[in-house]
Amino acid sequence: MQDDFDVTIITQNIDDLHERSGSKNVLHLHGEIFKMRSELNEGETVYDIRDDIQLGDKAPDGGQLRPHIVWFGEPVPMMMEAVPVAQQAEIFVVVGTSLVVYPAAALVQYAPGSIPKFIIDKSTPYISSTRNITVIEKPATEGVKELTSLLQSLK
Repeated sequence: MQDDFDVTIITQNIDDLHERSGSKNVLHLHGEIFKMRSELNEGETVYDIRDDIQLGDKAPDGGQLRPHIVWFGEPVPMMMEAVPVAQQAEIFVVVGTSLVVYPAAALVQYAPGSIPKFIIDKSTPYISSTRNITVIEKPATEGVKELTSLLQSLK
């Protein structure tokens, strides 16, 4: 899709599978497991990591290193970047989610009411009063192929 459209992927995944599959513009809402930061800052300085972090591994500021991810109960700071992406979207697509994990599930509400929205999931999640939604009730691999055909017809 990114060959034909300006695509931003907003993912709750903390792994790098999108990047390894060739996706170029990925925003990780819940952080990235292959990065670490000091527990004393909120991600101001982030370091790459591929090995385990050990108790006693310190950042230059003296704080214990920790994964650069959001733990349960912590705020999701990348929402501040994701909301404008949703607000400026011309097409909004949700793939493979139940739409029950917040705040991520609220992003569809930030997309302009007038734009087309597509939800691809093998078991359709509950959709509130959101307008202009097309549901493709299929597994992601099949549903994205169908979506690609639909979007090609919109070009």
